[in-house]
Amino acid sequence: MNTNQPPATGYNFLSTQATPLTEPPPNPLGGRTLIVDSNKSDCFTLPSEALNQADAKDQIFLQPGIYEDRLVISERPIYLIGAGRDQVTIFSRRSGPCYLQRVSGGQISGITFRYVGSDQHSALNILDSTCTISRCRVTEGLLSGVVIYGPDCRPTLQGNEICYNRESGLFAFAGAQPYLRENDCFGNHHFGIAARDQGTRPDIIQNVCRDNMLSGLLLFSQAHALILDNRFEKNAHWGAVLTPDSEPSPLAEELSQSNTFTDNPRGNFTITSEPLADIGR
Repeated sequence: MNTNQPPATGYNFLSTQATPLTEPPPNPLGGRTLIVDSNKSDCFTLPSEALNQADAKDQIFLQPGIYEDRLVISERPIYLIGAGRDQVTIFSRRSGPCYLQRVSGGQISGITFRYVGSDQHSALNILDSTCTISRCRVTEGLLSGVVIYGPDCRPTLQGNEICYNRESGLFAFAGAQPYLRENDCFGNHHFGIAARDQGTRPDIIQNVCRDNMLSGLLLFSQAHALILDNRFEKNAHWGAVLTPDSEPSPLAEELSQSNTFTDNPRGNFTITSEPLADIGR
């Protein structure tokens, strides 16, 4: 849990934390609730088994446990609810544990997604999808932890922990327009949040980017972003890195008035045409 004090603006970065669930919540669509519990013979053993049997209006509830599995969710909505990110883990050795492709709505919450293999995979892969992902943990990707891409990609990620990934925590590119709010991005090897490419327009609001091994935020290669009320602190380099062709809102010189920067050794932000020079790119 993040124990740092919230900044003077008064919002609560821990507001999206939730008490672990002991039973499934009501299904908002009125369909069935499929239970995953590897310790009970009358339940599904793996999340993917329940997913294969679920209709568009069904909800899947994961009881506490560690599941070695891979979820591929495509061309449908999804309601996948875990008992809590400290209670439920889905991990994979051969590929990322969760891949979303053109998911048309729904919610994923209360799950840790962990990649434990040695190939180049992210822990959560989101292509052209519009669902909400909340109160999850995404960790140990050998690429960025969460990759969000495609011109029709507009997911909401709120209240998640994105931590200890080998590149950046959250990476939006190829025209994606995610809504990123109250996520705690820490301990990643590159940046807490990164955005690239013309047409990419994340809303980055009330997130914490801390203790990352480069900087808290990278905005480059013509990306646009709304950057408000975030906290960038104790990153190894800068609070934020921008390229001259990127377009932050507010403007770069106003970011310090709209966000909190603390204890970033190189300073609050920098504008450079070589944002990846420190990693040889």
